[in-house]
Amino acid sequence: MKNIEMILNGDKLVITVDLSKESGESKSGKSFTIASTEGNVSVPEHDDIKIGLNIYRKK
Repeated sequence: MKNIEMILNGDKLVITVDLSKESGESKSGKSFTIASTEGNVSVPEHDDIKIGLNIYRKK
């Protein structure tokens, strides 16, 4: 994962992303990636629950 922190707070998933960071240009070249799970990943402590997240800004 790039620039994503996931923690459980009881039954709630809390996702933290630093919006001031970028991790480079997207593969298409149309945007800049801010954060990504880089595919589907398991939610902490719940291997049967998956999340896929991409946060980006247009060029």
